[in-house]
Amino acid sequence: MADMTTPASPGPSAPHGSSAPTVGFDLDMTLIDSRPGIRACYQALAERTGTYIDADLAVTRLGPPLADELINWFPAERIPEMADLYRSMYPEIAIAASPALPGAREAIDAVRAAGGRTLVVTAKFEPNAKLHLAHLGLDPDEVVGDLWAERKALALREHGAAVYVGDHVGDVRGARTAGALSVAVATGPIDADGLRAAGADVVLADLTLFPRWLTEDYLPARA
Repeated sequence: MADMTTPASPGPSAPHGSSAPTVGFDLDMTLIDSRPGIRACYQALAERTGTYIDADLAVTRLGPPLADELINWFPAERIPEMADLYRSMYPEIAIAASPALPGAREAIDAVRAAGGRTLVVTAKFEPNAKLHLAHLGLDPDEVVGDLWAERKALALREHGAAVYVGDHVGDVRGARTAGALSVAVATGPIDADGLRAAGADVVLADLTLFPRWLTEDYLPARA
């Protein structure tokens, strides 16, 4: 496996014979820093419902589906209602507050420059994921929401993704289930050692390193 200092290899799962792969990206804490927006949305949800939510704690464990966090604050029977309320509040509160992470635009551009296609696969509610991308001017070829961990493989396989880039062990599992190369960035709740231990083929400090890895390590190895 590769890390932030060791030259990366394409790994055993990388297909050969094409220099223009489809590359998938996770959204939260991979392409965007959604912590400010999500924190504000949880605070607003707490105020609206009169229920205590530790928003600062919640944003330290982004990645899994919304229901996985809400169950910490609401009884199970209220989760569908609270999820709908949160999602309805989200566009006004969270979109403008969430910036792109360093290197996000350049990572997408690097795939395009190589003749490849880009795909965002996220556990986030798909309409809100698209609002984030539109607000930031990030324009992947496809966006698929509401998929987490191994279920991300459904979209990765459908769109022929050879690489999947994410920040969470769930993203590593999704990539490996799909037979795609798992590229992990240590910009989310899991550090580099944890991502490596989960089975990531390549670990980068952040997306600013992705274009160089793509053009100098991955694509030449596929030629």
